[in-house]
Amino acid sequence: MRGQLHPLALRIWHWVNAAMIIVLMITGASLRISEPKILFGYSSAVLIHKYAGYAVAASFLFWLVYCGVTGSLSRYYVIRSEDLKGMPKQAKFYLFGIFKGSENPFHPTLQEKFNPLQKVAYVFTMCVFTPAVIISGILFSNILFFRSVIDLMGGLRVLDAVHVIAAYAVAVYLVVHLYTSTLGKTPLTHIKEMFTGDEDHVESVGSSSTTRTAG
Repeated sequence: MRGQLHPLALRIWHWVNAAMIIVLMITGASLRISEPKILFGYSSAVLIHKYAGYAVAASFLFWLVYCGVTGSLSRYYVIRSEDLKGMPKQAKFYLFGIFKGSENPFHPTLQEKFNPLQKVAYVFTMCVFTPAVIISGILFSNILFFRSVIDLMGGLRVLDAVHVIAAYAVAVYLVVHLYTSTLGKTPLTHIKEMFTGDEDHVESVGSSSTTRTAG
C-alpha cells in the first residue's frame, strides 16, 4: 500500500535545508582553501556563509518546533532498546545483504519510519552536530560581541575545532544520506517520495505485513 509518510511542511523544510547546507559547504570550503577559489572570493564567501548559516539556524528551529508540536520528535527520534537490538541486523543488511538481494529487515510504519541505523544517524546529526555547527557559527559571526563566551569555551582555536569537526560530520552524513536515498526500488524512488510525500509499501499502525525501505 501507499502512505503519506512525509508531510508537506517537512518536505519543503527538507529541500530548503539541503540547499542551504550545500551553500554552507561550498562557501566554507572557499574560506578554508586559499587557492584555487571555489566559486566565491573570500569576502563574498564570508557574507554568503554568514547569512546561509542564519537561514540554517532558522530552519533548525522550525524543524525542532514542528517535530515537537506534532510529536515526531518523540515518535521518530528516541532511540529505544529494540533499536539497539536491531542495529547488528540492519548493519549486516547494509554491508552484505543489500548486495545479495536480501530483504531489508526494517519495515516502515507511520509510527516508526526510520530503521535503527537511520535513527542513530539522524539523532546525532540533528541533535548534536547541527546544533554544534549553528552555535559555533553564531559565535563566529561576531567574535567581539561573543568574546567572553568564546573565552569560556577555550578560545578561538577550540571554537574553530568544534565548528569544523561538526561541519565535517554533517558533510559525511550528507554523503551517506545521498547514497542511501538511491537504495529504493529504483535509484530515484526515495528522491521522488520526498517530493510527493508518498511511499510505497508503508505499513499502517499495527500491521504485521512485511515491507521494505532503505533510505
